[in-house]
Amino acid sequence: MIRLTAQRITPLAFQQLKQSAPRTAAAFTSFGSTRFFSAKPEIKPANPEFSSGPCKKHPNYDVNTLLQSNALGRSHRSKLGKERLKLAIDETRRILKVPDDYLIGIVPASDTGAYEMAMWNVLGARDVDVCHWESFGKGWFADAMSHLKLADNCGVAVNEITVDSYGELPDLSKVNPNNDVCFTFNGTTSGVRVPEGCDFISDDRTGLTLCDATSACFAMNMPWEKLDITTYSWQKVLGGEGAHGVLILSPRAVERLETYTPPNRPLPKIFRMVKKGKIDAALFTGATINTPSMLCVEDYLSALNWADSLGGVSGLISASQANLEAIEKFVDDNEWIDFLAKDPATRSSTSVCLTLDLTSDQIKKFVSMLDSEDVAYDIGGYRDAPPSIRIWCGSTVELKDVEALLPWLKWAYEEAKA
Repeated sequence: MIRLTAQRITPLAFQQLKQSAPRTAAAFTSFGSTRFFSAKPEIKPANPEFSSGPCKKHPNYDVNTLLQSNALGRSHRSKLGKERLKLAIDETRRILKVPDDYLIGIVPASDTGAYEMAMWNVLGARDVDVCHWESFGKGWFADAMSHLKLADNCGVAVNEITVDSYGELPDLSKVNPNNDVCFTFNGTTSGVRVPEGCDFISDDRTGLTLCDATSACFAMNMPWEKLDITTYSWQKVLGGEGAHGVLILSPRAVERLETYTPPNRPLPKIFRMVKKGKIDAALFTGATINTPSMLCVEDYLSALNWADSLGGVSGLISASQANLEAIEKFVDDNEWIDFLAKDPATRSSTSVCLTLDLTSDQIKKFVSMLDSEDVAYDIGGYRDAPPSIRIWCGSTVELKDVEALLPWLKWAYEEAKA
């Protein structure tokens, strides 16, 4: 940090400064002002896209390659269309290592559509535990209480397992294995994930687990034996396009669907996955309920191909972890920045949420400066979260870009604090 005043620098000296150190002189808004400032870092991230959704495209992405596909302009119900959709399902299974007896379907309305499709179909058979510690999980609790009205319509209890503040997990030991349980694997807006292995879920459970894994799939180990219904969207870890969701069902979930019909609950067409008491098997082989974008399907296939080139899910996990580790080292070295997540063991490697020693208005200035410098886009904390920033560190974000960003965080902090 440098402090210069009009009394300490002459016009001639200022001109010499501009010639010898133009980057430093550029930090002044006008000659003669008293100002604390720091020089801008020399290197910017090659790609400043750190949005938490839609997320950065994978390295070497080229939309023109997708436009060469002969599936564009064809019906999704054509032989070719069905083949491409089934390939997307098959590659998802292979790369995520989804068990052979689980079903995978492509459904409308992103992760939100996939998760509510599950809730509307299966909840009401038994009491429900809803675990939430950030905005989206809280939304699933609101669905259960205010929209499905499970207590009134089905006579079941809805138990809220939550925490008072962002950055912490609730007491997951309160989960009852006899109840259905709804939870997010990774809290996208708080940067807090469930513990590795999901040991709070009993292997002997009688209830179903409904897992919103949209910012976890492809970047974290998914313990499939613990997960009965899992949802995610392409636009998170793989940097795909929005509007499409993926729904993964265990055999236990299929059994519930075929043996339980919620009372007095009309299902819109895009939520229906049972016909005449049996699961609609065609949905899970590529015969989607409504019309998907075949361009988005090709985009997803491109991302899956790239994921395969990294070594599959293990390579994707390593890439995201490396990004997190770079930020962890930076946080350790700087007292003015910290993780919103209190426990390192439950710290997200994708949606990395950070608090700063700045006021809310200063954080807005911090975010705006990095955006205007084309260094980091869309890193403001979620609107319901405490004043903070959120840096997406999923697998499509390259480590060199995270490393290039870090000195700029310090520069923006010093500028906002001055």
